[in-house]
Amino acid sequence: MEQIARPSYVTARDGTKLFVQDWGSGRPVLLLSAWTFDASIWGSHIAALNANGFRCVAPDRRGHGRSEMPSTGYDLDTLTDDVAAVMEARDLRDVTLIGFSMGTNEAVNYLARYGSERIAQLLLVAPTTPFLVQTEDNPDAVPKAMIEADNAAIARDFPKWIAANEAPFFTSETPEITRTWIRQMMLSVPLPVALACRKSIAFSDLRSAAAGIDRPTLIVHGDKDASAPLPLTGAKTAQLTRAAS
Repeated sequence: MEQIARPSYVTARDGTKLFVQDWGSGRPVLLLSAWTFDASIWGSHIAALNANGFRCVAPDRRGHGRSEMPSTGYDLDTLTDDVAAVMEARDLRDVTLIGFSMGTNEAVNYLARYGSERIAQLLLVAPTTPFLVQTEDNPDAVPKAMIEADNAAIARDFPKWIAANEAPFFTSETPEITRTWIRQMMLSVPLPVALACRKSIAFSDLRSAAAGIDRPTLIVHGDKDASAPLPLTGAKTAQLTRAAS
């Protein structure tokens, strides 16, 4: 496979430099990572997709990995504008847009803000859409007080919070080296960034955005997901996207 030389960074609209892995050639796949994960999480997927003739573009979210870490811009709309900046800088078209966990919020919001001209299809993996916080018109969701208590626990002692929540996150056969890699990746994100992103996930209402999706959409979500329980997230998102189609 011949690798085309491409710059490692894309500049966001506010000047933030975003590190982008951009490997291979062929139809592009844009990969958006989970909360406190960077693009290195996609390594084995990129290798497999490249081998099957796809170009893989995987940015590090601002404040994550090798991207710059400004003190602002962790609201969902700015993060989505960062996705658009990558899409436009690399002139990606006919894109398979893949979001994992928090990345699904950015993916769905991208379609609502920028339309589907560049997008061929959408894949949402363990989505945190469409709306996590409990409100009068969203009663079967997470109470705001519970979300705020969880964020307070992260703010007090992030490593302790990770340790307390690790067991249901990994499958029992996940080797310790993989667990260590994930823990280190999460802890490499500055705490203010992690908290700001977590609030963006919880309080973004993407119900109308999900209902407006006009591209073929696949949702992949396990029924043992502890961080984004299927009935509150993937199932609701599927219902909205089916209604849209």
